Amino acid sequence: MRIDASRAIGAYAAVTTLAIAWLMLGANAAPKTAAFDTIDVQRINIREPDGTLRMTIASRDRMPGIIVAGRETPHPDRPQAGMIFYNDEGTENGGLVFSGALKDGKPTNLGALSFDRWRQDQTVALSSDEAGQTRQAGLAINDRPDRPVDFPTVARLVRQPASAQRDAAIRAAGVGVAPRAFLGRTPDKASVLALRDPDGRKRLELKVAADGRATIDFLDDQGHVTRSITDVNR
Repeated sequence: MRIDASRAIGAYAAVTTLAIAWLMLGANAAPKTAAFDTIDVQRINIREPDGTLRMTIASRDRMPGIIVAGRETPHPDRPQAGMIFYNDEGTENGGLVFSGALKDGKPTNLGALSFDRWRQDQTVALSSDEAGQTRQAGLAINDRPDRPVDFPTVARLVRQPASAQRDAAIRAAGVGVAPRAFLGRTPDKASVLALRDPDGRKRLELKVAADGRATIDFLDDQGHVTRSITDVNR
């Protein structure tokens, strides 16, 4: 059979054009949605179209370190599984973590949902913590320093032996907390609402003790009770 070269080139060009058009149409098509009954994974990263990380769901062994603006630093202490949330710049700003097991024959359990200040640590935390007979659960509100934490410096410092000099350097790197409010159950089996001043000093506490006795305590800046109101009917 004799092949006409000009016709062959024309046919090749037509096939190539159709292939390119198919690829372009496929690229502009809506993304496909896959459905699964069960997925077994150790980690899932949720990202924006530009690649910015927005959430990680991971097992304990695959939990990420501290990520700030896309840069990861090893976490000094996060032995839990869960979810980590990230803001628009890809910086950690909260999460939901959980753990629990028998340790030395005693039950331990932790569940915590928290939200962070920008490039800082948690300012709101709803948690339940159990270690043997010691249990606490509640909502905590914290103040954090006005400067971001220098996470790489802190990660390096926490590996050093404890000392006053090390602790001062960690504070200089932006680590600090002033508890402002707590509502929940305390380890002594009381239900408490405690309010603190900007320096973290307790100034007002409403409490119902394990025996049912109710008190309202007013405290000075040294932690001394200056006035106490009790349940006079008991």
